[in-house]
Amino acid sequence: MKHFVNTLAAATLALGALSMPALAASDGVVVQVKLWDAGTNMETYTDHRIINNVPRYKDSMGIMVSTATIPAGEVTFQVVNTSADIEHEMVVAVLPDMSAGLPYVEDIARVDEEADGVNLGEVAELAPGASGSLTIRLEPGTYTLYCNISGHYASGMWIILTVE
Repeated sequence: MKHFVNTLAAATLALGALSMPALAASDGVVVQVKLWDAGTNMETYTDHRIINNVPRYKDSMGIMVSTATIPAGEVTFQVVNTSADIEHEMVVAVLPDMSAGLPYVEDIARVDEEADGVNLGEVAELAPGASGSLTIRLEPGTYTLYCNISGHYASGMWIILTVE
């Protein structure tokens, strides 16, 4: 069963961007965001943070986006929590160095949102099946979308976004 869930998660990640096209808004871009997990019976893995280069098929949670590259300017993230039973959120952060990842506080298993650029905006705590949106202006650079509920980021709940 674990292999099936991992294979399903990998296939979902691979196909997710294909099934959700980015929408052009009159004054910016709309990015569709899906927050997912393998359910309450999933086997969790440890330390799938950005810097650890763990194969993504092992992730027990994740974020899918309609496009991973967008133009600079105003962007609206339309976020849906597709989980059947777990709360998630989406936070936008600057990611200046992939090899350093985000500042992580081990004892609470969360990203330090007080650090500079780590929380540019968020769609906070979405119940299973709930949705929300966030509109912000992004300059060219590398960003990450991540869930900062305890343990979720390290379980693979992040994705890289490039702004050109």
